[in-house]
Amino acid sequence: MTHRVLIVDDEPNIVISLEFIMRNSGFETAVARNGDEALEEVERFRPDLVLLDTMMPRRDGYEVCQTLRGAGWIDLKIVMLTAKGRDTEVAKGLAVGADSYVTKPFSTRELVKLVTSMLPEDA
Repeated sequence: MTHRVLIVDDEPNIVISLEFIMRNSGFETAVARNGDEALEEVERFRPDLVLLDTMMPRRDGYEVCQTLRGAGWIDLKIVMLTAKGRDTEVAKGLAVGADSYVTKPFSTRELVKLVTSMLPEDA
């Protein structure tokens, strides 16, 4: 079974890039372009991992992360992707339940390594 990765970002160029990278790395992907879509897509797609932007319309990534954790999505891996790299933002992301926090711009190679390391090999 292939791992599923949900990409949540409102920037089309980032979505295209992440989709390409994740698919070429063997992951099944789905996309959400705002916080509300992200919550709907988690229920529908049932991802193993979410790549979650923090600054989005409707609900920001922090609220989405906190909502998912509060709804019992404990085993779902969440990687926040954001241009906000100050220590306070990283701490906030981890405090609301993110498993990891990656600042933009990011190395695609390093992101794939991170995602792969967070998911079990026997999926």
